[in-house]
Amino acid sequence: MGQHIILNGFTMATVSHLNYGLWRHPADQTYRYKDIIYWTELARTLDDAGFDALFIADALGQIDVYGNSPDAALKHGIQSPLIDPVLLVSAMAAATTSLGFGITLSTTYEHPYLLARKLTTLDHLTKGRLGWNIVTSQQESAARNLGLDHQIPHDERYDRADEFMDIVYKLWLKSWEEDAVIRGQTASGEWIYTDPAKVHPIRHDGQYYRVPDGHTAEPSPQRVPVLLQAGASARGGAFAARHAEVIFVVGAGAEGTRKNVRRIREEAAREGRDPDSLRFICAAAVVVGETEEEAIRKFAEYKAFYDATGSLIHYSSMTGVDFSKNQTDEVLTYRPTEASQSVLEQFDPAISGRSWTIAEATSPAEGFGRAKTFVGSPETVADQIELWLEESETDGLNLIQLVNPDSYNDFIRLVLPELKRRGRIRPKPGKTLRESLFPQNASAHPSADHPAWRC
Repeated sequence: MGQHIILNGFTMATVSHLNYGLWRHPADQTYRYKDIIYWTELARTLDDAGFDALFIADALGQIDVYGNSPDAALKHGIQSPLIDPVLLVSAMAAATTSLGFGITLSTTYEHPYLLARKLTTLDHLTKGRLGWNIVTSQQESAARNLGLDHQIPHDERYDRADEFMDIVYKLWLKSWEEDAVIRGQTASGEWIYTDPAKVHPIRHDGQYYRVPDGHTAEPSPQRVPVLLQAGASARGGAFAARHAEVIFVVGAGAEGTRKNVRRIREEAAREGRDPDSLRFICAAAVVVGETEEEAIRKFAEYKAFYDATGSLIHYSSMTGVDFSKNQTDEVLTYRPTEASQSVLEQFDPAISGRSWTIAEATSPAEGFGRAKTFVGSPETVADQIELWLEESETDGLNLIQLVNPDSYNDFIRLVLPELKRRGRIRPKPGKTLRESLFPQNASAHPSADHPAWRC
């Protein structure tokens, strides 16, 4: 208790992210997601309030597992329609001064040589405020439309991702020396922009990729963007323990979340990393009012627009299981799939210690989907947040919007001053996103024990 809370806005470049059905609320403006002004306004709001970052989720295929068709997702507005979030970052960076940006890109469908250049470019343009949410992609629909007959098996996607990371580490840290760019005259009087002797080919020839030459871009402020990751399956957790600096962790309640946190920390120690250097955050929603009564009334109002079927449609896509064939009062059990294994496994009775019906897992009465929900007055919400962080052993929140922009505005106006009063919000940002999230390191680069330096 007492440490600064990592506070991210959590959204997606779509009409509906995790706030299923709330696009129908008359005050909601998420339909403006196609307008660049929508994004710059959102970024400035979070920047002025002192949020650490805006994290933007993404998907590469249609949501089509439920009913074996995209029709339900299209009808209910479940992460559909959807645009590319990477193209939004430059405009938001130009409109802000300290807000970080976490963007989602897939190691399965990007090429490491091209991705390294994209992220170096954005790290330059944001002046070091970039984070990369590393995903291996879980959708069969993405595989079909990106050149594959079927999704690559779950664990093999992580094997490919490990090699992918080795390549981008080499490009970012081993190709260009820090002082390679001279942009002036040498001691002999020769004019030179870059010293060729300080730019090196990486000569990577691996199982999945061959990248013989050097990086095309000079080193950016962080060199390596802050590495974010959400894997909590056995293989995904091992990947996170090796590579991630900030981990989006899930679990059935605080106890299940805490177990995943501890497991990944233990694996990080076996990787030779300081386990206490990792940061863990969860998705959360806040409904706050001036009084308890106002918050409860607002919660009931929002719940009236909540779409339980929409949550099930999204859950089917994430897990690879078509829940259109099940009754919502059936007990949820784990089954192996090639999609997200941890999202399904967390509710299995053998893991969570109790039985969960499909409805309890996907649409709990006390919340909105699988995001942890806090409801009450500013003091009550702050108490709930602090208790959750303590019991789950997590470090911060990915704060979703229920109704946009009211949800963020309410949180900023009512809850944020209370958290600041308790000393839970950092007093000022770091120069880069990494320095904001890890002020104890006092460096824009990954910590010395990170495997990026060993490639």
